[in-house]
Amino acid sequence: MAKYMLIMRATDESYAKFANIDFGEILDAMGKFNDELIRAGVLLAAEGLDPEESVVVDFTGETPVVTDGPYGETKELFGGYYVLDVASKQEAVEWAKRMPYTEGGKIEIRRVSTIDEFPQDNEWIQKERAWRERTGQL
Repeated sequence: MAKYMLIMRATDESYAKFANIDFGEILDAMGKFNDELIRAGVLLAAEGLDPEESVVVDFTGETPVVTDGPYGETKELFGGYYVLDVASKQEAVEWAKRMPYTEGGKIEIRRVSTIDEFPQDNEWIQKERAWRERTGQL
């Protein structure tokens, strides 16, 4: 099994398509999808991201610049994410294809690296592994 992050990327146009849909209807559809993920035993995390309560820290200059975020226009705003524990990238793709309310948007799928992929003799990896064990993450 491997972890994959499904990053929901919306645009101004995709937000506009769903502006007049009852929020309860959206919650029902997403809830059913989430329930499928739970019943399949692949859901590790899922969260929506608030588009207004955010900032951007820009490191392109000499000193970091903090601005209200995410950006002046949404273009491809990250609206939320799922982390799935699935057998393959293809399985992650199949789940993404079933997600409701994606018209006009995109879902980016990225494999999540595990701590086991890093040099285990590194002191910082050992400290992180100990922390993950203490907190029940391993």
